[in-house]
Amino acid sequence: MDTPNLTRDQARLRAERISVESCHVALDLTGDDGFTSVTTVRFSCLRPGEASWIDLVALSADEAILNGHPLDLTRYDPAEGIVLPEPAARNELTVRARCAYGDSGRGLHRFTDPADGAVYLYTHFQPADAKRVFACFDQPDLKAPYTLTVTAPAAWTVRGNAPVRHVEPIGDGTRRHHFDPTPPLPAYLVAVVAGPWAEWRADDDGEIPLALYCRASLAPHMDAERLFAQTRRGLAYYRDAFGVPYPFAKYDQCFVPEFTAGAMENAACVTYQEDMLFQGHVTAHDLRAREETVLHEMAHMWFGDLVTMKWWDDLWLNEAFATYMSVLAQAEAAGHAHAWTTFANIQKAWAYQQDQMPTTHPVVADVPDVETAGVHFDGITYAKGAALLRQLAAHVGRDDFFTGLRGYFAAHAWGNATLRDLLAALEKASGRDLSRWSGQWLETTGLATLRPVWSAGGDGRFTAFAVEQSADLLRDHRVAVGIYDDDGHGRLVRVHRQEIDVSGARTEVPELTGRPRGALVLVNDDDLGYCKIRLDPESRAALLRRIGDLADPLPRTLAWSAVWEMTRDAEFRARDYVALIHRGLAAETDTGVLRRLLQQAHAALDTYADPEWSPGGWRAHATWLIEEAAAAEPGSDRHHVLVNALLVGVLDESQLAHVRHWLAEPVDPLTRWRIVQALVAHGAAGDAEIDAELARGPAFLGPSQAERARALRPGHKEEAWRRAMHDESLPGATVEAVIGGFGHPAQKPLLRPYAARYLEEITGVWRRRGERAYGPAMVLFPSWAVDQPTIDAVGEWLTRTAPPPALARLVGEGRARLARALAARAVDRSS
Repeated sequence: MDTPNLTRDQARLRAERISVESCHVALDLTGDDGFTSVTTVRFSCLRPGEASWIDLVALSADEAILNGHPLDLTRYDPAEGIVLPEPAARNELTVRARCAYGDSGRGLHRFTDPADGAVYLYTHFQPADAKRVFACFDQPDLKAPYTLTVTAPAAWTVRGNAPVRHVEPIGDGTRRHHFDPTPPLPAYLVAVVAGPWAEWRADDDGEIPLALYCRASLAPHMDAERLFAQTRRGLAYYRDAFGVPYPFAKYDQCFVPEFTAGAMENAACVTYQEDMLFQGHVTAHDLRAREETVLHEMAHMWFGDLVTMKWWDDLWLNEAFATYMSVLAQAEAAGHAHAWTTFANIQKAWAYQQDQMPTTHPVVADVPDVETAGVHFDGITYAKGAALLRQLAAHVGRDDFFTGLRGYFAAHAWGNATLRDLLAALEKASGRDLSRWSGQWLETTGLATLRPVWSAGGDGRFTAFAVEQSADLLRDHRVAVGIYDDDGHGRLVRVHRQEIDVSGARTEVPELTGRPRGALVLVNDDDLGYCKIRLDPESRAALLRRIGDLADPLPRTLAWSAVWEMTRDAEFRARDYVALIHRGLAAETDTGVLRRLLQQAHAALDTYADPEWSPGGWRAHATWLIEEAAAAEPGSDRHHVLVNALLVGVLDESQLAHVRHWLAEPVDPLTRWRIVQALVAHGAAGDAEIDAELARGPAFLGPSQAERARALRPGHKEEAWRRAMHDESLPGATVEAVIGGFGHPAQKPLLRPYAARYLEEITGVWRRRGERAYGPAMVLFPSWAVDQPTIDAVGEWLTRTAPPPALARLVGEGRARLARALAARAVDRSS
């Protein structure tokens, strides 16, 4: 049963009629083939007698009583919900339904642990799947207090948004859990987590009661002490920054199986994918990335949960703020000195790529319906929004920025807000008119390219300096220009910094006249602006020789970013980018940066390089990786990252033999699976090796990794395709594993027939699965077919079939990537 696609206009009309006073939800989770849901909603109708509806997607709607009168449910349709024909001014509605457990990470997901047979349940409702579990007004601006009662097996722990008031034994090995009422919440933030969870508590310090949960078989991997310390530190930082105490009575963090999102900010009951309980080698970057996620979801307790957007147009009010605050908290409270370097290298690069798509959208997006909201959880909403908030904080001043936020929370606590509400609070605090800034940055698309243009005399000093801006829309930028020169010890260090305002197509910078020009000029030094940068010819030549000599990691990251964007823009050969990686990577010690650069080298070889050169390029790159791994300290983060980069590339027979030998060495279980998968992808291993590794264990890791390995078998692509695209019985996590193993850079000839198949079949998959089709639509798009006929065929398909907007966006982005790759290959071939 697919969720109805609520439109913005429908939501607005309903919100004009309905005001929800309270919701009581009673769930009986003791059955294996579904569960009983009884909801009592008290609500006011501002237009008595005018029909409305309540949302419910259920196996059966068994009873609905409105103000003491039964409603006719004989024509109940999950796509329509339950019609409320003549509501009064004040109403009480009780709905009894039989609902289905989910297996795709939506609604109430049910999972049986292969390690011990234990059953676990958890909810995931964003953006609009609460209706799969209880009758509700499933839109963000109809908030209400929720009181939950959950009947479950006696051995289970049950958690929700509020503390458990009391637990009532009711016989037959079951108990009923009665929860306190929550503060007003939208339906998508309501949570239930139930099962025989392993539990850790930290509620003896007089502060907020904290708890951690995971399935029992993963208990040895719970890093409770570290997570509790990060949680306490984050809660204290946000309390002081926002001037508002943590707004809920407890804080649970639950690591749940088969979770298809990264994490979810359910009020006071956050869920995370359990991959964040590390079972293999854990790098310093892995730990920082998890901490950023912890801080991101925590920030949502204020941004999104305390104050909620009215509609998904303002999704960025949740996600961009949570991203910005999580990086700021890492930089200022968690001691991560290079948090903004990591942000520039990973999140901001994501935003730049998304913003150059034909399907880009303003930060404040146009979201006409819930289905469209699903594809706006992207690099614009998260990363560009966060980058612009960093600009905004600098624009109005840090103190005024946070003063404005405190006013925003005070004015809209437990309610809903819009962009205009936020800007009004910041304008009041700073005295600045932000309408121009918002119009330039939040309500438009695209990014500019800034490049330095200068001349110098024989004495090496600037005689003129300007910054040129090229873009469809010329914006105002506040950036810094950095001048770097040799420090006499072989390092490039900054010798001068000039902060300037860039406006229009050309901005003169007289302040630099007479200054020594140094060896390298870097526009947007310190990464203050949201823009691409280019290098002048002298700086580019110096950078290509000496990128590893830049002493500070942030300008080095900006330099890498500049060259990578030139590669993607077909201004720099892919093979030369790979060579630059080989020359300059020794300087990188941060594992996040190291991993990202190796991913870009992989993309250069696989996507942007001339296919005639690429096989030799892969051999040389794999040889280099093997040599670098051998030189790295065994067991170190660097060694781990280099090995894993090797395992996802193209390998020759001698390199495969080298890889196979690692199976005889002490290797963590996840890396062992990656070795087996590399061998399988090249036809150097098969079912016997997969089965042996599956039997080796551990059971919590093996099934999904085995599914991925089987999809990688060269002779079984048709089977993998059928399962990913057409087997409706597969759980979402299995589909994710299969599509992850379908394609491999060593298997491109095997994948060619599936370019046409994709266009023939994806509309049907989307029609059957709705939001569950996002994974196949994105990952199985024929990115391996970089040629003009495929680009033309995709364009013709988009015109001829007029697919749903969300699907059209995903396919349109795939087509844009193919066109970019084709242009880059032409440059790599011709230069």
